Amino acid sequence: MPTPERTSTAEIVEAGREILEIAGPAGLTMQAVAERVGVRAPSLYKRVRDRDALLTAVATASIEALTARLEAVGDDLTALAHAYRAFAHAHPEGFRLMFTVAAPHDALDHSAAPLIRATAALVGEDDALDAARLFTAWATGFLQMELSGAFRLGGDVDRAFGYGLRRLLAGMAD
Repeated sequence: MPTPERTSTAEIVEAGREILEIAGPAGLTMQAVAERVGVRAPSLYKRVRDRDALLTAVATASIEALTARLEAVGDDLTALAHAYRAFAHAHPEGFRLMFTVAAPHDALDHSAAPLIRATAALVGEDDALDAARLFTAWATGFLQMELSGAFRLGGDVDRAFGYGLRRLLAGMAD
């Protein structure tokens, strides 16, 4: 009689996302995930090839979670920016992982769709991809700096985000 399955790939990935947020990338090990899901580490290899595959699965799940958030807010660029920022604050390590080699291109392409639709509405189809790249570069740079504590000159970071967003959108609309 075969041994009953004690965990699933979904449980492994969710445990990986939780560990990533608590312990960072260095703490995301096969052993840590195995302990979290209640199996021995060798059992994980039935579902996840190795740590690189685990990182890719966790990055994919993070991107999918972000995509769901972005899809839920529709085509308003301001709402998309705030959803993007809220995700980064709620899942800072997952957010960082999305910008590493672990993140698969197809998942990233899918996550860009809401933003491309929204920028197309603002600047037209011909410039939508360029506008989406500009928007993403600004927002990602701002958030990477914010999450790392790089804004050390004082002032209100929320206000600065709003200011930057308003100026960016006004510039794109011209």
